[in-house]
Amino acid sequence: MPQLQLPIFPAGVTEINSQVAVQKQAGRVCYIHGHMPVFQHEEQDVRSFRMFTSQMIVSGTVKPKEIVKTFGVPMITVKRYMKLYRDCGAKGFYEAKPKHSSASVLNGEVREQAQRLLDEGSSVPEVAEALQVLANTLHKAIRAGRWRAPQKKMAASNRK
Repeated sequence: MPQLQLPIFPAGVTEINSQVAVQKQAGRVCYIHGHMPVFQHEEQDVRSFRMFTSQMIVSGTVKPKEIVKTFGVPMITVKRYMKLYRDCGAKGFYEAKPKHSSASVLNGEVREQAQRLLDEGSSVPEVAEALQVLANTLHKAIRAGRWRAPQKKMAASNRK
């Protein structure tokens, strides 16, 4: 019959549950299971925090609500990283994620036409309709500084 071991945590730790505690000291975070330290990371190392807490949840050592309560992180964040751990394992937290970008619809001739129409005083929605692109796409390019913004048309009553 296995012998029961009482968790005896050192002073200054925060209990996650009756088996696991966490201690922050000198810029390092140490996780203690029973009375043995099992993992450490720098206080600012968010990737390691997410990886290890997800690992503890998936292995059944702690419950998601215990992580939420102890560390004050949103439940949706805990669930997101649990899924990442289940899908990719620990390496999913440390691999560089590829940046996804959609294919640019504003290139070459379309770009020149759009800027010409804007310079002539057409509004963004008018240009978008003429070129069959989303007005939001044009607004993004203007906000990013890739294009000059259209000149505001003055109302006939304001002209003198």
